[in-house]
Amino acid sequence: MDGVKRALDNIYVERLWRSLKYEEIYLNDYDSMLDLRYAVDRYFRFFNERRYHQSLEYKTPDEIYGRSFSMASGLKDVA
Repeated sequence: MDGVKRALDNIYVERLWRSLKYEEIYLNDYDSMLDLRYAVDRYFRFFNERRYHQSLEYKTPDEIYGRSFSMASGLKDVA
């Protein structure tokens, strides 16, 4: 925490873990660690593929990533 904006670098990851806890983990009871593991995997798929994010102009992370990836690959084809 010794540089400019260093305290805010981790805010996105902290927000992700908070969302996971409040939207999935605290709402459900798991019989085993395997059940918890499947639930976390399912949540991350939902979070990336179907959950719209205000900070991404109400798009999913997959939409943003796919668009940037296709734009980058398009630049390779032009060169």
